[in-house]
Amino acid sequence: MSKVWSYEGKRVVVSGGGGAGMGAAATTELVDLGAEVHVLDLREPPVKVASYQSADLKDPAAVAGAIEKIGGRIDALFNAAGLPGPPFSDVDTMLVNFAAPRHLAACCLPQMPEGSAICSISSTAGAGWLMNIGKWTPLAATADFNEAKAWIESHPEEIATGYAPSKEALIIWTMYAAIDFSKQGVRLNCISPGPTDTPMMPDFEKMAGAELIDMFARGLGRRSTPAEQAYAMIYLNSPAASYISGENLNTDGGTLGAMTTGRLTFEMPAMPAGG
Repeated sequence: MSKVWSYEGKRVVVSGGGGAGMGAAATTELVDLGAEVHVLDLREPPVKVASYQSADLKDPAAVAGAIEKIGGRIDALFNAAGLPGPPFSDVDTMLVNFAAPRHLAACCLPQMPEGSAICSISSTAGAGWLMNIGKWTPLAATADFNEAKAWIESHPEEIATGYAPSKEALIIWTMYAAIDFSKQGVRLNCISPGPTDTPMMPDFEKMAGAELIDMFARGLGRRSTPAEQAYAMIYLNSPAASYISGENLNTDGGTLGAMTTGRLTFEMPAMPAGG
C-alpha cells in the first residue's frame, strides 16, 4: 500500500467514535488501517482501541483533560459527534455540533505536527451556508468555547431549530479558520453527508418525515451507509489529500449538484404532525 493512503503508525483521535454511526465506522476502518485510535464518546467504541474516554462535549474542561490524557503526537482528528436537534435544545445542539469540534481542534493543535489534518462532519442540512456567511462569521471568529457559548445563548433567533444552523456555522468556521491552522501545517476540512442510515435517523424522520429525507437521497437513489461517510473523512485526513484544506465536501450522492443545475426538482411534502 502506498504510504499516502496508509495510517500505519498514525495516532488519531475520533470524537464520536462510539456506538454505531459514522464515527464508529471511521474507528473500525482506522483500526483496520493500522492507526492507533483514541476515542472520545459517551458510548463505547465498536472495536478495541488504544484508549477510550467518556467525555461530555459540552464540558470544555473535560474535553481538554481527555486530550491531555491521550498525550503525545496527534496526526489526525475526526470530529464525528453530533446531535440531531429536537429533542435536544437549540443551545445544546449548537454546542455539540459547532462549539465542541472547534474546541477539540484547538486542544489537539499543539500536539499536531506539520502534515496533520482535521475533518469534521457537517451536513447537507447546512447547504444554506453561502447565504448566511455574514450571520455566522461573528460566531466563527469568537475566541474560545466559552465565548462561542455566550454568542450562541444570546442569539436564540439565529440558532432556531439547532441542527441546520449548527451545520452552516461549522462549514463557515472550517473555511474561515483553515488559514490559521495552515500556519502550523495542519489542514482543516469538513464533509456534508446526505441522508445516512445512522442511529440518529429515527430522530430526523420523526422531525421531517421519511419522505422528505429520501427526497434528499435521490442523487444515487438511496441513503448512504456510515462507512461511506467514514471513507471520505479518512481520505481527507490522509496524506493523499495533502493539498486540500478549507473545503466542504458534499458527500450526498450528487443530490445538491443535481438540484443546483435544475436536474432535480420536487415539491416539499407535508411535515409530520408536530414536526
